[in-house]
Amino acid sequence: MKTINIAAIAIFGFFTISCNQQAKQNSDTTPADEAVPEMNVLTPDEINEGWLLLFDGNTTEGWKNFNEEIISGWVVEDGCLVGQGLGGDIGGDIVTVGEYDNFILKWQWKLGPHGNSGVMYHVVEGEKYKAAYETGPEYQLIEDDGFRDENGDSVTLEPWQMTGADYAMYLPDKELKQVNLRDWNSSKIVFTEELAEYWLNGKKVLEFVPWSEDWTERRNSGKWDEYPDYGFSKTGKICLQDHGSKVWFRNIKIKAL
Repeated sequence: MKTINIAAIAIFGFFTISCNQQAKQNSDTTPADEAVPEMNVLTPDEINEGWLLLFDGNTTEGWKNFNEEIISGWVVEDGCLVGQGLGGDIGGDIVTVGEYDNFILKWQWKLGPHGNSGVMYHVVEGEKYKAAYETGPEYQLIEDDGFRDENGDSVTLEPWQMTGADYAMYLPDKELKQVNLRDWNSSKIVFTEELAEYWLNGKKVLEFVPWSEDWTERRNSGKWDEYPDYGFSKTGKICLQDHGSKVWFRNIKIKAL
């Protein structure tokens, strides 16, 4: 993971977790003739293009805990949807009420110290599943350098575990990947049956063909042997992962394709 060293604005951003403070920071350094983008709203162009807002900035409406009809462990703070870090390998994840097949999904995110999270899609609920990752592919979000496990021990991650990876399947292009440690990042998934793309901070870091021969070979390489339904559903819920560390999301938007 790369740390961007810029002027005092980045130093200030390092010590704040508030979306409102971030917006104020931007306004304090933005020329008067440049408007600061409004958070958690659809632009007129997005409305015309058919985008939907998955988080309104004020409530958890449209979300629930995986396999439950309640929501817990997540709160709305200063226009952010915040995972409190109470989850683990099982439990803590939230999913959308709606389901999606082909889509463009975009969001902004940042992690707390030793952060570990992810965004999954095509997630299927049901009594036979204990966790969202049993069915849903994951766009990985994690602190690549300096990650520590639940015991506080430093962990060297495998490339397939790092930010921007299609977890345990496809690796991001490390030459294109740039992560804003402790600051806001933007991500995007473009998914169709013909091609899937993962984007990070404006750059496409990987692509693959879902359910292709190559995909199937990776799928059957051993990692997913315990989860026979992983990756096979062509529709399902969007999932935000709470994997035991604090994580912030905002500007979560989706467009059906």
